[in-house]
Amino acid sequence: MRIVRTIPELRALIRTLREGGQRVGFVPTMGFLHEGHAALIRHSTSRCDATVVSIFVNPTQFGPGEDLAQYPRDLERDQNLCLQLGVKVLFLPEVSEVYPTGYTTFVDPGPMAERLCGAFRPGHFRGAATVVAKLFNMVQPDLAFFGQKDFQQSVIIRRMVRDLNLAVDVVVAPTVREADGLALSSRNTYLAPEARTRALALSRGLFAAEAAFKDGERRAELLLQTARAQLGEVDELQYLELVDTQTLDPLAGELTRTGALCVAARVGRTRLIDNVILSPTDEGVSFLHLDPL
Repeated sequence: MRIVRTIPELRALIRTLREGGQRVGFVPTMGFLHEGHAALIRHSTSRCDATVVSIFVNPTQFGPGEDLAQYPRDLERDQNLCLQLGVKVLFLPEVSEVYPTGYTTFVDPGPMAERLCGAFRPGHFRGAATVVAKLFNMVQPDLAFFGQKDFQQSVIIRRMVRDLNLAVDVVVAPTVREADGLALSSRNTYLAPEARTRALALSRGLFAAEAAFKDGERRAELLLQTARAQLGEVDELQYLELVDTQTLDPLAGELTRTGALCVAARVGRTRLIDNVILSPTDEGVSFLHLDPL
């Protein structure tokens, strides 16, 4: 595994891989890797000749008072995991490498970035879209792998790739969960034992609505009510919405096309997100390019 820290070094290495006819997969991360990241890396190594992983805690997607300084980090463990999983290139840029002095250009993701999480984290998706666009330009991968847990981000990145004609296929893999249903997240480490138990309300609510959907319920409001009934243990429910998987527009009435049931809540001081995909037809499979490994 090669560890690189500068863009010129990365580009030279990618050029060598491409000259050798290798297909390049890319997994962008903010580090503190868990099994969810590992699953994305496995998907990449199974479909590509060379996998690049980046670890970069992106400052432009954190708002005032958010956890940039406290965001969990364990670079040694991350490096060892990447080595074990067969990563070819680990990209570890400094902030000054990604955002040179005087940097003023950003990607504006449009109205989709103002909904759901965007309503509570203004500017977050502007920063996320910008850094992903920059990383795509640096790595120039054939495939880039994202997790369904960050559903809104994956929709915005896919739209950005389409709108900007970027030559990369964005692949979304299913959410990886703990045995009790909690979606894996680096921020789960913030949860005290009591808060972690209460955090299960998110997945419990989503699973209850999913079960009702599988039993034939198609009324959006009743699916939302079913999920909401399980969320009493959270400290702050920021949103619970059923939205179109392509546009993020709210869905109402009878569900006739694929929707994502999305939730964000604070448990203690920790903000958590989760979602499930509800599809009355086979088109739901098209949102997720991959089945679980």
